[in-house]
Amino acid sequence: MEKDTRPLVSGSHLEYLGKPLVREGNTICYGDMTEKCILVLEIISYKEVNGKQLPKNILIQVIDSKDPNKIIKQGSKEGLHDAFTLGLVWLDMALKAN
Repeated sequence: MEKDTRPLVSGSHLEYLGKPLVREGNTICYGDMTEKCILVLEIISYKEVNGKQLPKNILIQVIDSKDPNKIIKQGSKEGLHDAFTLGLVWLDMALKAN
């Protein structure tokens, strides 16, 4: 098996349950790139609540960390909390699968 030579995330970043949680624009990535898959949340639309823009529709994807074009599981949910919770379950199941 060949060695992975991609650089690790550097600088300061958030961690949740010991794994990096990074947001750039409307994309949120969660997971360790050295594992076989990661979670990607894509904010599709927003809603206004009390004058603030909150994520509404979220695309949830568990993708192969070596080949980002390979989608292992995909779905959508309304609300960032529900999408992240469901995505964590999918990611955990994918990491435990052979």
